[in-house]
This record gives sequence, structure tokens and C-alpha cells, in this order.
Amino acid sequence: MKAGQVIDAYSLIAYLEGEAGKDKVVELIKDARDTGRNLLLCVVNWGEVYYSIARESGFEGAEEAAKTIESLPIEIIPADIELTRLAARFKSSYKLSYGDCFALALAKLRKTELVTGDKEFKVIEKEVKINWIE
Repeated sequence: MKAGQVIDAYSLIAYLEGEAGKDKVVELIKDARDTGRNLLLCVVNWGEVYYSIARESGFEGAEEAAKTIESLPIEIIPADIELTRLAARFKSSYKLSYGDCFALALAKLRKTELVTGDKEFKVIEKEVKINWIE
């Protein structure tokens, strides 16, 4: 499958929890299935989703969410040295969470859009194109 846009933890949680922006994420998932262009998710951002849901719903809820993510047209990308170096550079330059910097770095390296509703990404719109879910 071809790679598509990078999805961040914010967008995936909106989808899983039925929060604002969910409908846009549903459209992106359908498009990924129809076109064969997987969404990309850094493993660090996968971890953000997992711990966020575990805090609210326990580990059973987090495991259920992990199974749902597994069933979606999302490719989990490991954090190698190149990705981690760029994320660290972004962290040193912008007031973003370290996890957000991995989503940004992945979008930058893959030369693709970042899907998010997280307004903290407003400061980096010159680095990558943002596909806002809200």
C-alpha cells in the first residue's frame, strides 16, 4: 500500500472517543481504504493514544482501542534515529509536546500533510501542511 497523510494522537483520539473532528477522520479513513493510501502514525503517537485511553478507561479500554487501530488502514511507523533526531530538533525550536514533535517530524520526512485538530500545531504551519479536522 502507498503511504498517505500522517495522523496524530489528537485526531485518532477524536475518532475513537467520538469527539469533535471525528467525522473528518472517518472520511480520511474511508479514503485511505478506498485508495490504498494508508494513514501514517508514529509509534510514539500510538503510545500517546494508548496511555490517554488507559487513564480514562483502564487497560482493557486501551487494548480495545489498540485492536481498533490495528483494523484501520493505518501504518505504524517506528521511531528510528532519523525521525527522533528531527523530532528533537523541533522540540528544541517550538513549544510543542515531545510526542507532537514526532508527528511533525514524520510528516516532514515523508513530505505529506499532518492531520490534527490540536491548535498547538498553528506555530508550525510553515514546516508542514496541516489538514485540520475541526
